[in-house]
Formats: sequence, C-alpha cells, structure tokens
Amino acid sequence: MSDYTNAPASPVQATPAAGAAALVSGKGLAQGKVGLLACVVLGISTIAPVYTLTGALGPTVREVGVYLPAVFIVGFLPMLLVALGYRELNAAEPDSGTSFTWSARAFGPMIGWIGGWGLVTATTIVLSNLAGIAVDFFYLFLAQLTGLDWLADLTRNLLVNIVTCCVFIALAVWVCCRGIGMTMGVQYTLVALQLVVLIGFSIAAFAAAPESSPVVFHPEWFNPFNIDSFSAFAAGLSLSIFIFWGWDVCLTVSEESVGSEKVPGRAATLTVLLILALYLFTAAATLQFAGTGETGLGLGNAQIQENVFAHLAGPVMGPLAILMSIAVLASTAASLQSTFISPARTLLAMGYYRAVPKRFARVHPHSQTPRYATIAAGLATAVFYVTMRTLSENVLADTITALGMMICFYYALTAFACVWYFRHSLFDTARHFFMRGLCPLVGAVMLSIIFWRTTLDSMSPEFGSGSHIGGLGLVFVIAVVVLLLGLVLMFIARWQAPAFFDGNTLQKQIKPVKAQ
Repeated sequence: MSDYTNAPASPVQATPAAGAAALVSGKGLAQGKVGLLACVVLGISTIAPVYTLTGALGPTVREVGVYLPAVFIVGFLPMLLVALGYRELNAAEPDSGTSFTWSARAFGPMIGWIGGWGLVTATTIVLSNLAGIAVDFFYLFLAQLTGLDWLADLTRNLLVNIVTCCVFIALAVWVCCRGIGMTMGVQYTLVALQLVVLIGFSIAAFAAAPESSPVVFHPEWFNPFNIDSFSAFAAGLSLSIFIFWGWDVCLTVSEESVGSEKVPGRAATLTVLLILALYLFTAAATLQFAGTGETGLGLGNAQIQENVFAHLAGPVMGPLAILMSIAVLASTAASLQSTFISPARTLLAMGYYRAVPKRFARVHPHSQTPRYATIAAGLATAVFYVTMRTLSENVLADTITALGMMICFYYALTAFACVWYFRHSLFDTARHFFMRGLCPLVGAVMLSIIFWRTTLDSMSPEFGSGSHIGGLGLVFVIAVVVLLLGLVLMFIARWQAPAFFDGNTLQKQIKPVKAQ
C-alpha cells in the first residue's frame, strides 16, 4: 500500500497524553506548552548571537569600518519587514508548516512544496555547519581546560571530527524527541549562559578600552546614511541573512504556543528587536576596545577577523576568557538543538497535508513530538556533513555560502505570499495596508534583489572558495543542484500523491498519524 493517502479523515479530537488529559493541535502536537518568553528564547537560540558575531564582526569591519553598528541596522530592516508579514499570516492561520503551508495557500501546492523544500534544505545545511563548529569549540574548550594544546588539534582528524559531530547531532535529536518541555529546559540554560557572557564581554570591553584608543565612540557609528558606497550597503544586506536568520522558529511552534494566533508573531518581532540591540551594544563595545587597525588587536587585522572573540576574549576578560569558549560552544549547541524544530515540524506539516509520505506526520503519543520527522532531519544532517567534510572543507564552506540564497528564497517567497494571501483586505484599513502589504512587500523585494545578485555573482569561478565545475562557481552549482533535486522530488510526490497537488488535502482536516 502506498505511503501516501488521498482520503481525508474526520477532525481530530483532544487525546490524553502521558496518562493525563492534554490538549493537542490538529496535527497531534501539544498545545499551550510554549509561552512568549519560551518563544523568544527559541528565536535567540536559533540565531545563536555569540557564534554569529565571532565570525561576522571582523568581515563587516573590513567592509564598512567604524560604521559596523550602522550596517547592522541596514541588515536588520528586511528581517523586520518580513517578520511583520509572518506575524500577519500566523494570526490568520497558525500552522507549523509556516512557509510551506502559507505559500501553498497563496500560490498553490507546487509553489508551497518548493517553499517547504527551501526551508528544509536551508536548515539542514545550517545544522551541519553548527555541528561542525560545535566540534571545533568543544576540543578548543578541552584544550583550555586541561592545558593540553594537542586536544585542540583533534578537530583536524577527519575520523574524530566526523564521529564527534554525529554524536552531537544524535544528542540534539534525542533532546528534541523527548518533547518541547525538555527542549525548553535545555534552552533556558544555554541561552542564559551565552547572553550573560556576551553582555559581560561588552561591558568589560568598554571598561578596558585604552584612553589612547584611535577610535572614539560617536553616535555617527549608528547612522546608515554615512555608508557612502553601494558595495558596503549590499554587504550589510547580505550580512542580515546570516546574523538575523532563525527568528522564524517562533512561528514554527505556533501550534504548541499559548495564544497561537498572537504570541508567536509577537515573539518573532521581539526576538529580532532584541537581537538588534544586542548586536549594536556588542559592536560598539568591540570597536571602542579594538579599533579598526590592521595590526595588533585591531578588527582590521586579518587574523583577528577569523574569530574575533577567540582573539579578544583574553585581553578583555583576562582569566575569565575561558567563559567565552564555553559561551560559543553553548551558542552552537543551543542552536543545533533548536534549529531541528523547524525542519521537523515543516516535514510534519507536509506529511499532514500529504505532500510527502504520511509517515512524516507521525506524532509520538507521549512526547507529542514528530519523532520520525525529527530523526529524518537528523539523519539528513549527518549524511550531508559527512559527505561534504569528506570531499573537502572548501566544499562545505561553499555550501554554507549557498545557504544564503536558499534563505533569501523562502523568506521572500513567504513575504510575497503574505501580500497575495491578504490581497482582498489590503485596503480595508491603514494597518492592513502597511502590515499585510507594504512592509512584507518591501522586505520581499530587498531579499529578492540579494538572491538574484548573489546568483549572478556566484556563477563566477572566483566566487567563494574559488572552486568551480566547468567554469561555473561551486556555490552556483550547489544551489542549482539543490533546486533541481527539489523539483525532481516534487514531481515524484505529485505522481504519487495527486490529491495534495490538486488542492484537496489543503482544504480538509486530516487526522494525524500516530506512531506505530
């Protein structure tokens, strides 16, 4: 019998879980488990501010100098505009499928399927990168803790690296499969640790800044209009893809949230605003302490740019510098765990609407989590990491660069879907015009420009690591392969499950599939 089904079932009823009465969503997820604070914590965790900043501060200074805070503001704008569109869509239709479901409602099943594919592949690539970074900082932490420098070099051993990475992925999957409650218990601890260390580092950097520092704090650092070159402006927009990406996990848990129509959208907007404030504070403090020079501790120094916190933690924090290594490790570990939520619940929604085999819609009766979808996402992440790491570290780096194109694609698609979804009510009120129309439209256009600009640039064999196939840049080839693979899988799904692509299952309540 086919693993797809075309026949809808009756609406699902609340069922007991773990021996006690518990409310469940239409897909079988536990309702009322995630409040506003928990949603914000998940968003911050997925963004991983400590991990993101340690690699983003230096390259951004290389582009814009002291206007680092200003370019963060520029990069923040499309994320906020798109987040407002997500908020409106969630208020109208809370759904764990987010981009997949809303794009399918607005533009039809085929566009929705590709939107879901973009989200799942983007998060899979991010997960593999996070796991790899966690391995690097894990062995660095062990070396700092024991004083044995050779431990830090273990990450270069291919077998040790791969085994450790797979263990980290397995642990993250295990925590997610235990239930959203355990997930949040771990997240509160890891997010609190990284935020305390990052804020402490920033305060210490302000206090430790030498009086003779060549860079003096000035409000003009925060003025985006002082960025006088288009290339720097484009760099700020491109940077936003990486440093703000991940807030949409707040909407992914909408069916498990308190007040599904309002809380997740508020949490997404609040997360983006809090992250911006944190980035601006840290950027100003780091500039004040290190300056932008190309020698010594200056942020213009190529060695400093590779890993800012690894080089500045000692001079700024003294004997407490090891806390920064712990914070980066906590940041990557927290994000590794929370990021699994998005692909797992997107696959759950795709299985629920029969866009993929129905086994992905299985929800465990006790933990009320999509265990099958979560394990599938974990296996895909492990296979992807092992394959890319075995081929070449450059291949892995170029794949991460291609990630930005995928993120731009599905964020922009969802924002366009918001405008089209609400097209009949855009002019009912001024609020509808701005929140459902103008804001998401502008955000979608900005991200679309970045997507096409990156696509054209990535065709050059010099783009990224400089690797190329047949004269085309490896980043471009990877993006095209991922897209073509998605199209092939979509047509296979269309052949095996015509009901979804005919729009039948999107219109009816379908009973979730429980674990066998």
